[in-house]
Amino acid sequence: MIELGVNIDHVATLREARKTFDPDPIWAAVEAHLGGADGITVHLREDRRHIQDADVRRLRDHTQIKLNLEMAATDEMVAMACDVRPEMAMLVPEGRQEVTTEGGLNLVAERQHFSPMIERLRASGIIVSAFVDADMEQIECAAELGIEVCEVHTGPYAHAFHAHGRDPDRPAVRAEIEKIRAAGSLIQSLGMRFNAGHALNYFNVQPVAAIPGVRELHIGHAIVSRSVFVGMRQAVQEMKRLMREAAR
Repeated sequence: MIELGVNIDHVATLREARKTFDPDPIWAAVEAHLGGADGITVHLREDRRHIQDADVRRLRDHTQIKLNLEMAATDEMVAMACDVRPEMAMLVPEGRQEVTTEGGLNLVAERQHFSPMIERLRASGIIVSAFVDADMEQIECAAELGIEVCEVHTGPYAHAFHAHGRDPDRPAVRAEIEKIRAAGSLIQSLGMRFNAGHALNYFNVQPVAAIPGVRELHIGHAIVSRSVFVGMRQAVQEMKRLMREAAR
């Protein structure tokens, strides 16, 4: 059954705007859990623009559902993950100037860099995930490196959906969905778990949720934005209902 991982980074973004204690990401995680979230995702960035080290440690202590730590492949972040031990660590590319993650990892070009870090994470009992584009060569490399989960970057699909009138039947949109579908099929055939995420919202999520074999969708900004008006619990409930309807 398809699952929902809720990214709560932007609750911390709001807190950091005033450098106060509120809103507390840990309370957001509790509310997301009560709304039906299957996991909580946070991205501990090098520049600490939103989530802080203390947030990750508190989430590890208080979160009763899966914790997914998004992180750059650096010695600092690998050490943090091995210490905190989230259920899953998702390796993502990271740039100081980007507003949000802009594309998948280049595992092929940086195989020698990623390999020892993946081994360290796995030795600590952490499931290793990689954020990848719908690129067959990158997916095959992920399997060779011992990565257990591939999260397919859905940003190109989301941008096509928006650019073509939010119509899932437009050829450009269908082409992007087919890329994700093909990537997911390869991921599963190689024995890895197929997840997906990035730029998904209440209007574009269902075509992705309907793809066969997708295990988890990781969604953050849309849910946090909706929660400003309806509360985190209801925002999560609405997203999960849409996903489950599509998956059925």
